[in-house]
Amino acid sequence: LELGWISKVHVNRPAVVRHAEQIKKWRTVKGNWQAAWLLKAVTCIDLTTLSGDDTPSNVHRLCFKAKHPIREDLLKALDMHDKGITVGAVCVYPARVTDAVNALKAAGCNIPVASVAAGFPSGQTPLETKLAEIKLAVEYGAREIDIVISRSLVLTGQWEGKY
Repeated sequence: LELGWISKVHVNRPAVVRHAEQIKKWRTVKGNWQAAWLLKAVTCIDLTTLSGDDTPSNVHRLCFKAKHPIREDLLKALDMHDKGITVGAVCVYPARVTDAVNALKAAGCNIPVASVAAGFPSGQTPLETKLAEIKLAVEYGAREIDIVISRSLVLTGQWEGKY
């Protein structure tokens, strides 16, 4: 791991602030284009439940919402009712991956299931445990794994340990 480049990173703060101010002044998209971009945004969302009391029925409801994220009357008004608009993924804890996979399969859709892993949300688990959790989530059917890093390694500058 070569860390020399980190000490060479320089952020031009005045330029960043200036650019941020410019972005705030950009006009927003309006009319039909606004609706199109909002529909596109829905297809990029990971619909998520990461509650400590998640149950199969909670996950089933989430999967139904993932397949039908927008009310049918709104889709009809936009002439988009037959386009199959869904969210991008359903994200759950590893223990709920099978529930999500089964619910989506039963609903006849191919929305991917994502899973958090690696000691989410704190990342305070040993590497071996993190790897086992990732492996199980994939075996259960997760097609995407969102890992959480060990933040303490970052906060204390232990980059080689993080790597």
